[in-house]
Amino acid sequence: MTIRAPYRSVRGISVAVALIAIGAVGCSDVSDAVDSAKDGAKKVARQRSVFSLDIGDCYNPTGKAEGMAYTVEIVPCKEAHEGQVVGEFAIDKGAEYPGDDAISTIADTRCPVEAQKYAPDTWALQKGVALFYYTPTKESWVTGDRAVSCTYTAEEGRFSGSLDTAKSLKPEQTTYLTGSNAVYEALWANQPEEEMVEDDLAAYKKQAKAVTAALDGHVKGLDGIEGAEVGKLRAALAKAAGNWKKAANAGDADTFYIAYDSAFTGIDPNKSVAARKELGLATTVPADEAEVWAG
Repeated sequence: MTIRAPYRSVRGISVAVALIAIGAVGCSDVSDAVDSAKDGAKKVARQRSVFSLDIGDCYNPTGKAEGMAYTVEIVPCKEAHEGQVVGEFAIDKGAEYPGDDAISTIADTRCPVEAQKYAPDTWALQKGVALFYYTPTKESWVTGDRAVSCTYTAEEGRFSGSLDTAKSLKPEQTTYLTGSNAVYEALWANQPEEEMVEDDLAAYKKQAKAVTAALDGHVKGLDGIEGAEVGKLRAALAKAAGNWKKAANAGDADTFYIAYDSAFTGIDPNKSVAARKELGLATTVPADEAEVWAG
């Protein structure tokens, strides 16, 4: 399988070599050698094929950079680790390998959705943890491999604890995050390729239409949640939805720009901090992250 995260080799620590080495050291070094052998044995016992990864598994890769991956070291989530599997799905693309780019496109679209089922509040993620995924290779595809494993992986260092927060959320928290994440998906899943509106007005209007629908759903969900700050946010997002609708119905680029400016400002993540605090959700706006524009 291919991982867009640290490279893992099939080579592990040899327990036999570690144990044999004990006989080659002096008595004063035996204790250290035994401890080293135990560590090696534990690491080998934790090795698992990437083909058998399950949602919730916390792991450490061996190696570096992107590339082919064969094994991982499964560890208890309470221990420091580099990644955790937060979602999985199978690619249904027939008998022929669809190609690296096609598979990456599918994973780019599906993994955020699957990850949000496991860890809905992206604001609660530790700094430096990003979404990566394991995908089939051309060679593994021939053997029937269709699985994609989505993981949150530390880009530097390690983190401790499980990211599984969905089960601990209250109903009102789940409702809020469902609506908020839907706005994020609508915004970025429909991001036009052209940088200038006038170069593809239709694509920008399509994005605006999708965001409008998502905001309408989010506002409707907030209507059933009590709280002064939630009420203020609901009113602000309802106004933003109106501006997104104006952008979606714009007859020309200039009209779109006028509506779009107010529409985008209306979902500034900083405006949702007070409501999040009231709901008991994470309140630190992730810096320089696209998902913060989720309303």
